[in-house]
Amino acid sequence: MEGKGNLEAQIDQLLNTEKQMRLSGDVAGTKKAVTEILQLCFEAKDWKTLNEQIVNLSKKRGQLKQAVTAMVQQAMQYIDQTPDLDTRIELIKTLNSVSAGKIYVEIERARLIKKLAKIKEEQGLIAEAADLMQEVAVETFGAMAKTEKIAFILEQVRLCLDRQDYVRAQILSRKISPRVFDADPSKEKKKPKEGDNVVEEAPADIPSLLELKRIYYELMIRYYSHNNDYLEICRCYKAIYEIPYIKEDPAQWMPVLRKICWYLVLAPHDPMQSSLLNSTLEDKNLSEIPNFRLLLKQLVTMEVIQWTSLWNTYKDEFENETNMLGGSLGAKAAEDLRQRIIEHNILVVSKYYSRITLKRLAELLCLSIQRSTFQTWLFPRHW
Repeated sequence: MEGKGNLEAQIDQLLNTEKQMRLSGDVAGTKKAVTEILQLCFEAKDWKTLNEQIVNLSKKRGQLKQAVTAMVQQAMQYIDQTPDLDTRIELIKTLNSVSAGKIYVEIERARLIKKLAKIKEEQGLIAEAADLMQEVAVETFGAMAKTEKIAFILEQVRLCLDRQDYVRAQILSRKISPRVFDADPSKEKKKPKEGDNVVEEAPADIPSLLELKRIYYELMIRYYSHNNDYLEICRCYKAIYEIPYIKEDPAQWMPVLRKICWYLVLAPHDPMQSSLLNSTLEDKNLSEIPNFRLLLKQLVTMEVIQWTSLWNTYKDEFENETNMLGGSLGAKAAEDLRQRIIEHNILVVSKYYSRITLKRLAELLCLSIQRSTFQTWLFPRHW
């Protein structure tokens, strides 16, 4: 009780000082007074009083923006030192309510919401975490570092994918232009002109731009996988493959290149697929995995591919992808692979035959007559 009374007496004394400084417009004095009040509460481990003082000080008449900013930043340092989860959540919510609607602490509010969303996710409340993150539109924050903005939006996309909200995930992902990852950070550091917003440094836990590029494309692979858009998945792996630190390490680029090959084979034949197929065949690294070079070579050669022979050759490689980067190729991948081989064979047959009997076509496609009829109906553009 004596300690509590002593704390209240010290706070009252500092509150009087804070009032004098605030009314006289002394920014440095007001900041010092409010931060000392919070420090007293923290040292006394009186978390309830700390929350009350944060709210009380923020509501003072004519409270200075600089004082509120200093107070929020000071209190944020205490979050990781709270004794239990309930106290941590209460402090975050208090700071969140104080910073709501104040543009000068919008970055701090975004970081607070990210912390709260992480706690909700750890509790298994994915939907709540996703809803919390979507409250903040960081793309409008002029003072936030570019890498921090990208990392925040990627976290929003990831949570939407975790809750299987693919429509919102796509909308959020479009806020990031892929060209932003190709920018040279050293050339972008210009001296701010007078009147420009001063961009804050990104926190130490924010990944580099190249690492964010990898995370972005991994999330886009998850998005395109839900509707088996094989060509887009392939393009995403191609972008990951081009990242310098991945291309320099065989242990990293080899599983990525394998995935590129598989998704090229799985993608329906069109000009984009054909262009990617030919450019991949020219890659010197493909000689390190000759089986996959042979697989792609078969697709560009205008000869009929025997499905049974191909599947026996590549079945183990196909199933082994489950244990490699990116996991399995998808539930429908084996069925779609056979469809692609049939499509390739129909393309070959249409090149060499102007007229053919269904019986002969069925022999070439290794299918029954009924199935052959259905396949020619599926791919009429080749005839």
